[in-house]
Amino acid sequence: MNKILVANRGEIAVRIIRACKEMNIKTVAVYSEADRDSLHIRLADEAICIGPAESIKSYLNVKNILEAANITGADSIHPGFGFLSENSNFAKMCEESNIKFIGPSYKVIEAMGNKSNSKETMKKAGIPVIPGSNGSVKGLADCIEIAEKIGYPVMLKASNGGGGKGIRVCQSKEELEENYKLVRQEAKAAFFDDEIYIEKFIQNPRHIEVQILADEYGNSVYLGERDCTIQRNHQKVLEETPSPIIDSKLRTKLGDAALKAVKASEYTNAGTIEFLVDKDRNFYFMEMNTRIQVEHPITEENTGIDLIKEQIRIAAGERLRYKQREIEFKGHTIECRINAENPAKNFRPSPGKITGLNLPGGNGIRVDTAIYEGYVIPPNYDSMIAKIIAHGANRNEAIAKMKRALEELVIEGIDTNVDFLLNIIKNLDFIRGNYDTSFIEKNSTNLL
Repeated sequence: MNKILVANRGEIAVRIIRACKEMNIKTVAVYSEADRDSLHIRLADEAICIGPAESIKSYLNVKNILEAANITGADSIHPGFGFLSENSNFAKMCEESNIKFIGPSYKVIEAMGNKSNSKETMKKAGIPVIPGSNGSVKGLADCIEIAEKIGYPVMLKASNGGGGKGIRVCQSKEELEENYKLVRQEAKAAFFDDEIYIEKFIQNPRHIEVQILADEYGNSVYLGERDCTIQRNHQKVLEETPSPIIDSKLRTKLGDAALKAVKASEYTNAGTIEFLVDKDRNFYFMEMNTRIQVEHPITEENTGIDLIKEQIRIAAGERLRYKQREIEFKGHTIECRINAENPAKNFRPSPGKITGLNLPGGNGIRVDTAIYEGYVIPPNYDSMIAKIIAHGANRNEAIAKMKRALEELVIEGIDTNVDFLLNIIKNLDFIRGNYDTSFIEKNSTNLL
């Protein structure tokens, strides 16, 4: 690969460009009119505007992005996460344009992107799945019949969903009838597809995901688990690795299941297999993310493996450089997502100009961001503006480093969720590792 177009913005675009520079690969940044002053433009070798502020006219504009690649002579495209990263049509159009899509094939993205279909694939591979519909439901009557069979509470979910959108928990038949149309409408609006499926709602689980790498020659490895349990409205807030509840025996079982998923789906490149783990340590396949994850840095810090570079090497046709026995997990790492929002006002987004900035540093602290003093955060995109990653010899040290880093962080001119994150880090249940997906809801008064 000689030149990679980065089809994204913000900190992930900066992250990819930096990896390319270290690999001596030229980069092309694309940007919307709202991102004219963005850091990723300054760091790339070339930059080209692909449309106005609205995502649908710029970062989701397949035609403009492919034209930008042709104009600049880019031979490959890295989609990052979000936007077009899991769009099978985009991956197919890249292939048809003789441009390498840095990720799995469009066929795999299409197959695994449909959550109900991916569950069926895993079920056939012998991987435990959450009880529910076989594929998408045929209608409300079908939903009611399945719900009565598996028992309430149940979840209605968009078949092609992601990012916590198109999900509703139903405690009764009445709630199911009430939410059925709403979830289909949300799915249609967010994913251009109103197919939904139903599954048993696992009460108070842990959300555990396993990072995998797989090359084009049938070689694959898993790089441990990430605990992504602390969430708000199904959106991750804080992640850590290793999980406080996963021992070596369960880690091996999860890893083996993840590698089975790779084989069953004929997966290549970097990906994530997501599981729910119940109070009895039973685990169930939830979904496969066919892209790099927001929380990938904590795996990098614990393994020493640069996932972005590995993505590029695999896409370039190289064989995987690691055997499973060579993967080592060292220490403990926590990531906090810094958002431009006001938790006290129902997490209202807070775009605007950054008038003062001090980023934390020191031993064991990594900051992935694209902000700088004087930068104006546009109101058009996701509110995440930085990620603070703290690595320590053990969990207690990682918590102490994260607390210190959050206290050092200063972002003036806008509201952020830093104090909210500090309250999570200081919470005794979090410190003890005693939490589940209801943690923020149960502790909302104290956290706010």
